[in-house]
Amino acid sequence: MFTGLVEGVGELIERKPTSGGFRLRIGSSLAVELAPGESLAVNGVCLTVILAEPREIHADVGPETVRVTTLGWLSPGSLVNLERPLRADGRVGGHFVQGHVDAIGHVEDLRRDADFYWLTVSFPSHLAPYLVHKGSIAVDGISLTVAGLGVDRFDVQVVPYTMDHTNLSRAQIRDRVNLEVDMVGKYVVRAAELAGLTLSGARPGEVTR
Repeated sequence: MFTGLVEGVGELIERKPTSGGFRLRIGSSLAVELAPGESLAVNGVCLTVILAEPREIHADVGPETVRVTTLGWLSPGSLVNLERPLRADGRVGGHFVQGHVDAIGHVEDLRRDADFYWLTVSFPSHLAPYLVHKGSIAVDGISLTVAGLGVDRFDVQVVPYTMDHTNLSRAQIRDRVNLEVDMVGKYVVRAAELAGLTLSGARPGEVTR
């Protein structure tokens, strides 16, 4: 379990093909805090640490993870958001994030507003029932708040600290991003389905652009 508060930004050193997947070698100062077998969120994807060297982390990415996340598109030099799991005695400063990506979105717009930024991300239609205005969304593992909601895209406002301390500092239009919707919303939608209710997309608010 994670919170969506990024602890550090690592740099992909190598993406080595394996049988059906990849092994990632990531440079990060967090490596000294990790041990083999521990979990680590990489761009919002929960992975298992295979090897932790003084400044490098190795983790395997399986075929299913390659299929449903952006990790298969990473290239050497890419920046990745890193977060260690939440401790039982830790504070939840963001929201509960499982590290299980629900879909891949695309950056549609990134624009400055004084010292802040507006980020617009498009999402596939099957996520619509899980997104609500002012609700939580994890974008590449970053806990953000939906500030504007449309039929197929949402807006979030990014504070300067988040822009400076995550991989959003290098975000470009049409970049792929991992999306994980709020865990509570998943259970609500599933309960409604089991009750025989027909769900349609939530009535959208307005995106700012």
